[in-house]
Amino acid sequence: MSRRHDAGIGLDIGSTTTKGLILSSTGRVLGSHIMSSGSSVAEATQQVLDILRSVTGIPVEDCPIVSTGYGRGSVASATRTVTEITCHSIGVHLLNPSIRLLIDVGGQDSKAIRIGANGRPSDFELNDKCSAGTGRFLEVMARVLGVAIDELGPLALRSSSPCSISSTCTVFAESEVIGRIGSGDSAEDIAAGIHLAMATKVAALSKRLGIERPVGITGGVSLNPAFRYYLSRLLDCDLWTPENPQLTGALGAATLALEQ
Repeated sequence: MSRRHDAGIGLDIGSTTTKGLILSSTGRVLGSHIMSSGSSVAEATQQVLDILRSVTGIPVEDCPIVSTGYGRGSVASATRTVTEITCHSIGVHLLNPSIRLLIDVGGQDSKAIRIGANGRPSDFELNDKCSAGTGRFLEVMARVLGVAIDELGPLALRSSSPCSISSTCTVFAESEVIGRIGSGDSAEDIAAGIHLAMATKVAALSKRLGIERPVGITGGVSLNPAFRYYLSRLLDCDLWTPENPQLTGALGAATLALEQ
């Protein structure tokens, strides 16, 4: 017979960030934390759990824990592991049950997920091994342009004539951007071209699955206003973004933890 718990914990171990969220049995978020995954998933996970314990006063070792994300198998304290496809679907469904297509763009991958009326994934598409449709692509391009990653989107939105960035490979696109700089193109136009190229790749991924409105977008890259702008334009629809778009996977995982 399963034991009823007052709180459950979801851990989303991404390649760039580790996210943790503790959820009450009544569905209230009691605490959450996001931090860099760094070089040790185990250390990042333990720090997130320590912070959740500190901010909520709840003994996290007594809570069921579901881990998800690429590093989900490395969480020794997890009582269960679940794919990020399922956890993102459940998390988004809790926040907005009308969403039927979710686009999640993280540091090292992007994915489109069709969400059924029951909140479970019914189909999905993942990007290939190339990082051109991920946050890593933007990080590399920000470094080439000499701006902080959170400055890249606002810079792009000041452009009225985006450059054409034709390469879909991050390595070749980096060389193309360096060439644009050498040709005297403005940083605004180059930044806009970078976002348009990335949005085009993610839009193609989404269209392979089929666009079904309303469409939601999550992951760290959804915080970038220029990426949202170009992706919305290419898909010809508005994009719903939750208040904390990096925590939907952890929210879904915490929900599943309470079902154990």
